[in-house]
Amino acid sequence: MTASASPAVPRDAATVVLLRDSPRGPEAYLLRRVTGMAFAGGMTVFPGGSVDATDAGIDTPWSGPSPAAWAERFATSESLARALVCAAVRETFEESGVLLASRDADEAVVDTGGTEWEAERAALEGRAQSLSELLSRRGLVLRADYLRAWSHWVTPEAEPRRFDTRFYVAGLPAGQLTREVGGEADRVHWTQPAAAVQAHRRGELPMMPPTVLTLEQISAYATVAEVLAAAEERTITPIMPRLVSEGGAMRVVLPSEQGHQ
Repeated sequence: MTASASPAVPRDAATVVLLRDSPRGPEAYLLRRVTGMAFAGGMTVFPGGSVDATDAGIDTPWSGPSPAAWAERFATSESLARALVCAAVRETFEESGVLLASRDADEAVVDTGGTEWEAERAALEGRAQSLSELLSRRGLVLRADYLRAWSHWVTPEAEPRRFDTRFYVAGLPAGQLTREVGGEADRVHWTQPAAAVQAHRRGELPMMPPTVLTLEQISAYATVAEVLAAAEERTITPIMPRLVSEGGAMRVVLPSEQGHQ
């Protein structure tokens, strides 16, 4: 970006840190984006993506904290808060096969295995149907109570492609399993957050700073329930790193680091 150019306007996006318990502590679901993609190609990330126009529909069957409650949590408008939660649920289903929904507010189990559900996922990914249409036809409600707000990251102003991303955490619903769905990812796996961070530091697992920092934070907890409880107490403020040139190379500097202005 030249000195006279205006920063690109960031696109609203949602990311979900999907977690499950294991004997060694929580594990996070990670996927590696296909090399050559315009944004974050080859990087290991959480499920997520940009808000789609269909995510803003007010007719999505809904259970759990209201859009107004989410708007307060992320300090945004109610309409955008609704769209962000819908995007979080939609992207999680598209990229992991896990649907954060149920028959009603009291029934947690939805079996999304089998060819019929894969066809539903593919139709959603291909925009042949909206999340609202899928849930309504299947007699399901979106479970906003499965999600917790975790953080809010904004891509540095110097980047040509920018995102205004809200991070959520969620436990894997009972009775559901992730599956490799292809598309934007060429590898998916469950791993302990601390192990993923160590692999990143060894140069084995390329990740962007928000992913690394989120995994570091979650590694402090012994169970998924502890992560969800901790999320309730977090103060959410936007974090926008800067890109600085050091020795001919660009480095990302977080607001908490010296040199961020």
